[in-house]
Amino acid sequence: MTRDEALQLVNSWTTNKNLVRHMLAVEAAMLGLSRKLRNEDRSDEPWGMVGLLHDADYEKYPNEHPRKIIEELKKRNEDVKIINAIKAHAYGFNGMNVMPKTPLEWAIYTSDELTGFIVAVTLIRPSKKIADVTVENVLSKWDKKDFAKGVNRNQIELCEEKLGIKLPDFIQIVLDSMKNISSELGL
Repeated sequence: MTRDEALQLVNSWTTNKNLVRHMLAVEAAMLGLSRKLRNEDRSDEPWGMVGLLHDADYEKYPNEHPRKIIEELKKRNEDVKIINAIKAHAYGFNGMNVMPKTPLEWAIYTSDELTGFIVAVTLIRPSKKIADVTVENVLSKWDKKDFAKGVNRNQIELCEEKLGIKLPDFIQIVLDSMKNISSELGL
């Protein structure tokens, strides 16, 4: 599947533009993490595809997420690395019990939540522009449990143990990746 085909699938299954933006943000984060962890810059690799497709079925099939997108990808004979990473991103959700194992799987598991947290920080900035957000802004909200209550910070913090990236550096990678597509994110 090409990126254009993946984006077409996302748009055909998802009408909520904020959810599409979330998938674009995670795609960007995954590509940034790939460059950091693998010293590569390839937009056609599985890392970006995992980020783009990981929540494609969420709006249409919330109680079956991510099983429907996994079924669709299997029908299309997609790379097993992509399928396994999408399974692993939902570890502990909707009865999914596939724990992340590989760097690809840990990257999607840890960055998925962080993109939402960064968006929340952006939206409370006076400009509401991601260009104005710093790692310090993100960290200043980190311990405030009443801020972005639904974000599992422990899941994000696994970046240190599982990927060998300190939390501030991890935030910087994801934040910079999102800044690179700010117009697509509407931020």
